[in-house]
Amino acid sequence: MSSEEKDEVLTTDEAIEYLRISKPTFLKYIRTGRIRAIKAGNGYRILYSELLRFLKGWDDKVIEEKNGKPDPYCR
Repeated sequence: MSSEEKDEVLTTDEAIEYLRISKPTFLKYIRTGRIRAIKAGNGYRILYSELLRFLKGWDDKVIEEKNGKPDPYCR
């Protein structure tokens, strides 16, 4: 089963541990749109595939410039 077929949902703490970054840095990345996440209670929920996208350096701002439309999930 590939990672696309089973996309695990991580909590804020799990994502921070996986990325090995501080909580303020993680929250800044969400606020600026570098990492897409959904607010859930006092934290966020993040797809594992989103963390892989972030680590690979894929930037949605480049995609926006190419098609001229903002990504609604990036905010």
